[in-house]
Amino acid sequence: MKGVYSAPGDYIYFKSQVPLHKIPIGTKQWRYYDFGPKAVTPLICLPGTAGTADVCYKQIMALSMKGYRVISVDIPRVWNHQEWIQAFEKFLDAIDVHHIHLYGTSLGGFLAQLFAQHRPRRVRSLILSNTFLDTRDFSAAMPWAPIVSWTPSFLLKRYVLSGIHDGPHEPFIADSVDFVVSQVETLSREDLASRLTLTADAAQVGPLLLTDSFITIMDTNDYSAIPQQLKDQLSERYPEARRAQLKTGGDFPFLSRPDEVNLHLQLHLRRVGVEARPDLVPGISKGGSGGGTSSEENEKKDKDKKDPDDPSKDDQGNSESSNEESQIPPPPESSESHSLDDQLVNNAKFCPLSNEDVAVSLLSEFFKQQHTVPPEIVMRLWETFAIYLLSLCVGSLYISLNCNQKLRLVL
Repeated sequence: MKGVYSAPGDYIYFKSQVPLHKIPIGTKQWRYYDFGPKAVTPLICLPGTAGTADVCYKQIMALSMKGYRVISVDIPRVWNHQEWIQAFEKFLDAIDVHHIHLYGTSLGGFLAQLFAQHRPRRVRSLILSNTFLDTRDFSAAMPWAPIVSWTPSFLLKRYVLSGIHDGPHEPFIADSVDFVVSQVETLSREDLASRLTLTADAAQVGPLLLTDSFITIMDTNDYSAIPQQLKDQLSERYPEARRAQLKTGGDFPFLSRPDEVNLHLQLHLRRVGVEARPDLVPGISKGGSGGGTSSEENEKKDKDKKDPDDPSKDDQGNSESSNEESQIPPPPESSESHSLDDQLVNNAKFCPLSNEDVAVSLLSEFFKQQHTVPPEIVMRLWETFAIYLLSLCVGSLYISLNCNQKLRLVL
C-alpha cells in the first residue's frame, strides 16, 4: 500500500461502461450501480464497512454479461438497524424492485440477514461471505462507540484499516487491499461513523423464514477480519446451507478471487431458480461502446452476403455514411492545408542538397504558411536542413584542408 495508487485497467473500463446512479430518498442519499437485463430478479451486493458500491465491479461486469442483473449499493448514512431496514425498503420501492437476492460481505452480510428477517417476502435467497450473526463482540471491542459520531475522520479511517490483515500478500490479494484502501479514502467522516455505529450497535439476527437451501455461505480459509468463532456461529445457525469454501482470498475475495466468487454466485442463482437472459444483453462494439445485439449484426451480414451488388443498397450506404460524417465534428484544418503539408513533405524528401536556393525558398515557404503542421512534417523538414548544413560544413572543411596542404607545399 505504499507509493501512488493507480486504478486497475478493468476498473477504468467498468467506469466508462456502467453509469453510477445517485438518488435522494427522504433524507438518505443512495449511490449504486445497476447493470444487466431488467427482466431478471436482481442480485444486490452489500459491501462491508470498508467497501463501497465500486468494490463489486468485477461481479457486475462478469454476471451482467451472462444475462444476470446486478445492483451494487453503498451502505447509506443510517444510525441504527431499524433505520437501515426502512431505508433499504424505500430504496427498493424507488427503483421498482420487489424481490431480490442478496450477496453480503462482512457488515453487508449482517445487514442482509436483518433485512431478510424483517422483510421475508422480498428476499428470495442469501449469499453470505465472511460475515456474522451477532455484533456484541464488536461492541465490546469499541468502548468509544458512543462518541464515534464526533471522532475525527483520520482516526475513523485508521480504525477501519487496522482491521485489514497486515503483512506480505500475494499480488492479487495485495491489489484487492490497495483498491479497498483507495475506496476508504473516498468515504466521509459521517459515512464511516454510521457504519461503525451499525457494527457496534448491539443486535443479533433472529430466525429466518428463508430455508437453508436458499442460503450459500462463502468464506475464505486463510484469514479475514471476522473472527473464526463468529463464522462458526453462522455455520451452526444454517446447517443445511450450501458451502462454498475458498482456500485463499483474504478479506476481499470478490476482488482477489473474482472468477471463483463469480462462479459460486452463478451456481447459487441457478440453484434458486434465477433464469439468466443472455438474449437481452446488448452487444458491445469493438470501440467499447454499446451497440446493437449480435443477432442484429448477423442479420446485417446476411443481407450484405445476399445482395452484394444492389444499387439501392449502395445508395442507402452512401446516405448512412453521409449521416455519420455529418455527426463527426469538422476537423480544425481544411483539406487544402493537408495537401499543402503533403506537398511540403514531398519537397523535403526530394530536395537536392546541393541547391542552396531551393532549400532556403522551401524554408521560407514553410514559415509563411499560417496552418498548423503536424509534428512529423516539421521533423522531416528539420532533418532535411540539418543534412544540408552538414554537407556545407563538410565541404568547407574539405576546402580548408586542401588550402592547408597547398600552403605547406609552397613553404
